Amino acid sequence: MPLMPEPGPQRVLAASNFVYTVGSGLYLTAGVLYFTEAVRLPATLVGLGLGIAGVLSPAVGIAVGHLADRHGARGVYAITLVVQALATAGFLLADSFWLFALAVGTAMGAKAAGLAARGPLVRYYGGDRPQAFRAYLRAVTNVGISLGALLAGWAVQVGTLPAYRLLVVGNAVAFAASAAILIHLPRVTPVPTTGGPRWIALRDRPYLLLTALDGIMAVQFKVLTVAVPLWLVTATTAPRWLISGTMLTNTVIVIAFQIRASRGIDSPTAGGAAYRRAGVAFLVSCSLISLSAGIPAWAAAALLMTAMVIHTIGELWHSAAGFEVSFALAPQHATGQYLGVFGLGAGLAEALGPALLIALCITWGRPGWYVVGALFTLTCLAAPFAVRWARHHQHDRQAPPPTVWKEAATTPSAPEPSAPSAPSTSSPAPSPPRSCPRP
Repeated sequence: MPLMPEPGPQRVLAASNFVYTVGSGLYLTAGVLYFTEAVRLPATLVGLGLGIAGVLSPAVGIAVGHLADRHGARGVYAITLVVQALATAGFLLADSFWLFALAVGTAMGAKAAGLAARGPLVRYYGGDRPQAFRAYLRAVTNVGISLGALLAGWAVQVGTLPAYRLLVVGNAVAFAASAAILIHLPRVTPVPTTGGPRWIALRDRPYLLLTALDGIMAVQFKVLTVAVPLWLVTATTAPRWLISGTMLTNTVIVIAFQIRASRGIDSPTAGGAAYRRAGVAFLVSCSLISLSAGIPAWAAAALLMTAMVIHTIGELWHSAAGFEVSFALAPQHATGQYLGVFGLGAGLAEALGPALLIALCITWGRPGWYVVGALFTLTCLAAPFAVRWARHHQHDRQAPPPTVWKEAATTPSAPEPSAPSAPSTSSPAPSPPRSCPRP
């Protein structure tokens, strides 16, 4: 895919996504600091509020994804962005825990809903390979977040209340601008339903299994942002500036190679194989991180940077596999609902992943890194089997219903009166056989 899509729906979606992720970069970098340093909320309460929101918000994605399928994805997606902008602006009024929890919960719920509502747009306008376009959007996401992080660095450096408030305002404006850009996107006609239960994604057991497996794998995103910084500071002699170095390395690799990594993953089977490769990469990276403790600073830095490169390669495979299986195994008329369900796994990883990694990798120490690596590997080894089950289930779901042959009526209908005709000397024509309705 070129650096920028051709003028049209793909470019509109990419521009909206870019503006949105610049705002996300502002919050991801300094959002927690705003509440702890500017609002003066205790860090424990901030963590509690974020955890509650992280657990509850994924459920919103399922309901809103269903609305996007039924009533048009563009309008529903734009509404989620507007709600997120208003909730983010509400951070300025959140001077108590409950107001903070309400604002953050609404913002995170709208974020989960937006990801589900955007799915049908990506599928509709993504061309023959919407998964490839989704990979392109992930690369754009990393560019936007990086720029937002640079802008947020100014607010953190100044450290004053007006600077933090300006950061919040910029975040809200970015979300609103992202919604405004969607005006230029043509409306997507909802795909008609095919009958059957309304919440079919919640009844699709193979897809739910893949959701759970991908959710366990999604804990790997917190390795870079939670476990590695704490490990580097508490257990190694590596310089602290290396925390930024690992983040920058990860971001550059994702921007440069996410699209390329997704090219060969063009079927659910290939997605299952990519999951398996990702698990091996995560096992290697976790093992190298554990070895960085108790050695000279230069050696620790070398091991950590090597581990981050390998971990990011696994992240590329994991993300590409998730793009493929989540789209390819979802029926077209319920894309939003299915992607909302698939988001449950990532949402739970967002909420529970930090505590799990801190308990295993930081509190327990070096053995915990091996346990986490083994967890990723075993999960990824199970993924190809889950993909095969899901494909078999998809085939059964799309198979036509069995033919039902109806018995013809036993009572013949009365013949219509006809005009008398001259007797024929030819043999009477055979009566046509009774026909059965075709399925």
